[in-house]
Amino acid sequence: MTALDGRLDEALAFEAPFVIDRLLRDRVAATVAEAEELFTEAKRYLVLCAATPELSFGMHSAMVDEAWHTFILFTGEYTGYGHRFFGDYLHHAPAGHGPAGTTADRDDVASFDDFRRRYEELFGQPLPAVWYDDTSLTPARRLINDNAAPLTVRTDDHTVILSDTVGTTILAVNELACAAVEFIAQTDSFYVRELPGGLTDEEKVALVAPLVRCGVLRLAP
Repeated sequence: MTALDGRLDEALAFEAPFVIDRLLRDRVAATVAEAEELFTEAKRYLVLCAATPELSFGMHSAMVDEAWHTFILFTGEYTGYGHRFFGDYLHHAPAGHGPAGTTADRDDVASFDDFRRRYEELFGQPLPAVWYDDTSLTPARRLINDNAAPLTVRTDDHTVILSDTVGTTILAVNELACAAVEFIAQTDSFYVRELPGGLTDEEKVALVAPLVRCGVLRLAP
């Protein structure tokens, strides 16, 4: 584990029970332990960006991003946190980018693997599952499809195939999921439980998981 300076160590130790309570109230987290993990990972993300100014790290988890956003809602406390530990206000950039004014405005954007390696080097532990959005999928999760309409669906020998605008296969599954795949291709926002076609909840989650992993679908905040 790489040693952090005292200022960043204190940033990690910062407690904000009001953020935990809000995450529970807004049902972002189901338990206190889950809320605390999300807030811890939000702080670790900010510290990692500050400790690695030569690279730009995107925000790779919709759940952690929601914890960050929840912290920002407490304007005074969040502003004080940024100035005290990072020397400035930490602007929240759009999803997929890092804190504006630190690393998000750089051209040298790191990959997810770069982020994982730096995280494990800095904090001395494997990247937690919460950073992989597909592990957060449940029937109650809402997903966003920024590519709705341009995606196409066809069937071939009892297989339904989802393709992008240039014909590259994104997903190939049993034709029993045809109605659900067509729904995904045409719908810009939906809850996993809304997928049609008589699939079980487990099958619905399994169907969308690879689309979340490859970035076709993203978790709604």
